[in-house]
Amino acid sequence: MKLYNSVGPNPKVVRMFMAELGVSIDTIEVDLMAGENRKEAYMEVNVAGQCPALVLDDGTIVAEITAICEYLNEIYTDDSKTDLIGTNPQERAETRMWARRIDLNILEPLTNGFRYAEGLPIFKDRMRTLPHAAEDLKTLAQEKITWLDGLMDGKSYVCGERFTLADILLYCFLEFGTQVGQALNEENKNIMSWYERVKSRTSASA
Repeated sequence: MKLYNSVGPNPKVVRMFMAELGVSIDTIEVDLMAGENRKEAYMEVNVAGQCPALVLDDGTIVAEITAICEYLNEIYTDDSKTDLIGTNPQERAETRMWARRIDLNILEPLTNGFRYAEGLPIFKDRMRTLPHAAEDLKTLAQEKITWLDGLMDGKSYVCGERFTLADILLYCFLEFGTQVGQALNEENKNIMSWYERVKSRTSASA
């Protein structure tokens, strides 16, 4: 297999997930800053023009970070490893529920808030941008982070005591947010504690 890798929080999710699994995959670097991901050669790999993308041994392309992570989890996880999705239907449903909520309510507005503001010089010629919506999107993301903070009381991770894909998604994008002007609200004590807990994991530096 080969992984098309680049800068940004999306590829980091997959790298951190792989680090948790103890998996190493050959990577091909894609220069997002130069727009390589929107050129014909890469578009033939991933029609969405986004990174990462995983090329399987038979040439099949798997894109979208949750799909890539779930695939890797299925082929690499056994009884001796931590399952990052869940070991039974209930756990898997809980992980996917929270991953979906985090993706829609926090990751999307946070990322688009960046694309439409600080990232506008990069993205204005690559996609439709809505600069007038940037600040509202950032506010929406912060409101949902605060909402999640209220639900994290007494929990080590998003799914209780299980460290899962939901935590990796949230961490990688909140870390990205701190780098692009969307700092963590220190009043969200539960999120702050959780963030430091995840940051201390070896995989967080992937």
